[in-house]
Amino acid sequence: MTGVWVAAGLMALGLLAGCAAPFAGGSSLAESSASAQETPERKRARIRLELAVGYFEEGRTAIALDEVRQALATDPHFAAAHNLRGLILMRLHEVGPAEASFRRALALAPHDPDNHHNLGWLLCQQSRHAEAADAFQRALAQPSYTGPAKTWMAQGLCQARAGRLAEAERSLVRAYELDAGNPVTGYNLARLLFDRREDARARFYIRRLNNTELANAESLWLGVKVEKRLGDEVVASQLGDQLRRRFPQSRESAAYERGAFHE
Repeated sequence: MTGVWVAAGLMALGLLAGCAAPFAGGSSLAESSASAQETPERKRARIRLELAVGYFEEGRTAIALDEVRQALATDPHFAAAHNLRGLILMRLHEVGPAEASFRRALALAPHDPDNHHNLGWLLCQQSRHAEAADAFQRALAQPSYTGPAKTWMAQGLCQARAGRLAEAERSLVRAYELDAGNPVTGYNLARLLFDRREDARARFYIRRLNNTELANAESLWLGVKVEKRLGDEVVASQLGDQLRRRFPQSRESAAYERGAFHE
């Protein structure tokens, strides 16, 4: 279950990229901004945090981390700042400090689904699947949660990594029902079904993705293999032509050229 959509499409997305991202944090910032009674310290910390979010989205992690540190120096009880600090440290592969930041955020805001979601994704990366499942379920259990699609998706990816494919399929289908336009969900659901030799169902999801501007080398290559296995050589050839034309330097294009349809 690894690949472009998992590694690049998932892990590289930033804090506020929406439901395509595994990370969450939007509701925490929105709540802090909406508070009509915030203290002067919280207001200053929030401004720092908004700057940090912008730097984090741009990939300027060192500057983002410094802004978060200043926000927390102003207001140590700002849960959203601890959450963002965890995300930055996770990007820097500082797993222990990242987990500590997420748990501090949860201690301050125990019902914030974004905090539960981010902790769950971190635990999944450490193959702590049972703990990750608990964190995801705690996020999904919050009635005010506005981003359940990304949590169902992350849970499905985590379940697939744990070899629990039937559960992974159910989670990814639910994510797809909530957000059919998410390419990460669409690709990984199609890939899971293809691996289980449910080719007709895999074709449904991968065709929908490949018919959008979000198609990439990996999705086109999966589409080729699905069509090949279903015996539609015409569509497979059309997808292969797209792959070679649009992504000529990709490893998927090289695999297509050598006819590695069963790798």
